[in-house]
Amino acid sequence: MSFKNIHIGQMIQKRALESGIETSRICKFLKCSENELDTMYTLESLDSEIILRWSKLLEYDFFRIYTQHLIWYSPAHVKNRADINPESELPKFRKSIYTKEIIDFIINLIEKGEKTKAEIIAEYKIPKTTLFKWLAKYKS
Repeated sequence: MSFKNIHIGQMIQKRALESGIETSRICKFLKCSENELDTMYTLESLDSEIILRWSKLLEYDFFRIYTQHLIWYSPAHVKNRADINPESELPKFRKSIYTKEIIDFIINLIEKGEKTKAEIIAEYKIPKTTLFKWLAKYKS
């Protein structure tokens, strides 16, 4: 899966097929016709309210796809933008969404020799710099 070019309609369609939920149930939940449903599958972007409803129905966080895109492809910031305007009422998030368990799993694969660094980068689409920072910080 490529997080660089997101086609949310195709991703939702894949998840819908994997889940095995009947089309009639999907249409009832989303309050749409089958034609509108088919159109959604072809769209590269959807309204956030629709994506939220899909996420609930299919029990999959489709917003995480966009978050992952931001983590990997947004430019590095010299200064945290949240520090520029401390009065903002918007919630503040950490940039990394990798859990300690995921990082440990990846490092363990490398340490046991099950996968090379290049294989990890290719298979899990983890940026090279991120992987090397993890190895420097967490390697046992």
